[in-house]
Amino acid sequence: MNRFDRARSILNDGVRMKAFPAAVIEVGTAETVLWHEAFGHCTYDTDTPTTDSETIFDLASLTKVVATTTLLMGLQEASKFHTNEPVSLRLPRWTNNDRSTVTISDLMDHSSGLSAHQPLYHTCTGRQEFEEAICDLPLEYVPRSQSIYSDLGFILLGFLIEDVGGQSLADQFMAFTKRADLNDLRYDPPDTWRSRIAPSGFSQWRNRLLHAEVHDDNAWALGSAAGHSGLFGSATAVGKFARLMLQGYESETVFGRTETVRAFTTRSGVPNSSRALGWDRMLPTSSCGTRMSPSSIGHTGFTGTSLWLDPERDLYIVLLANRLYPTTNNAHSDIQTIRPLLHDAVIEDWLTE
Repeated sequence: MNRFDRARSILNDGVRMKAFPAAVIEVGTAETVLWHEAFGHCTYDTDTPTTDSETIFDLASLTKVVATTTLLMGLQEASKFHTNEPVSLRLPRWTNNDRSTVTISDLMDHSSGLSAHQPLYHTCTGRQEFEEAICDLPLEYVPRSQSIYSDLGFILLGFLIEDVGGQSLADQFMAFTKRADLNDLRYDPPDTWRSRIAPSGFSQWRNRLLHAEVHDDNAWALGSAAGHSGLFGSATAVGKFARLMLQGYESETVFGRTETVRAFTTRSGVPNSSRALGWDRMLPTSSCGTRMSPSSIGHTGFTGTSLWLDPERDLYIVLLANRLYPTTNNAHSDIQTIRPLLHDAVIEDWLTE
């Protein structure tokens, strides 16, 4: 049996079942790539480009950990802010009494009381309108009493990064990618990338199939670069990011000290929550399946992307796919079935090699 045959079969089946037209997987350790393979074509039309190692995907909510959480780690390392600060100290519009105790870490572990999502793009454009709308929303629950995954909190974190860092979110992330040599990760991809980008899906609001523009409509209304979504990248680049993160558990890296990496990836104390600061932690019901270690961290993206790292096993798994093509009605549940099976198969194949 060839290495990762079971996992390879699952991804081939995913293309065949039309769970996604294109997918790229990368598996590796802190020091090396163990497996990198592309599957399918960029669309279901076989005369479109074959997926390859250079294919770029809309990373969707991987933005929350790859960009936003990373930049917050760097700003805390530079002593420019601390996650324990109240949100109102950095965003004065956040003023109502029901939210006075909410901290930046509460936004990061999704326990701030904010609702999961609001289609603010219907009425808001740009930072000022979004910030006012989110800060004026009534909270849905008592802060820190539970965790409800919220794009809105990460939109605010993007604004906070701009204020604390003194540059746009996109410019600060670009500076990070230059330091880390992560060339194929960025907001608002340039025209030179267009032929490499897999189309994501159809936007009812924009009334067009999206190719080389962010799928998330709130991110689009914010100018394509936001704290919750907007990042594009290749599996090669996300894999290198994962290797640097794994190295960060043992030594100082571009992310900062090991203490910072471990603090941001430790599960919070919110009741019944698997969340850390930005990152999710492994549960038996997680998208990473049942075989990763309890200390594993990860995240998924609505477009079909996921990233999981297991520091105990020294292993990472990147899966990028465009499961929303051609519409959001395409195979919605299939990716939820495929992800845990795939991660279990990768680990089983790796352990039995």
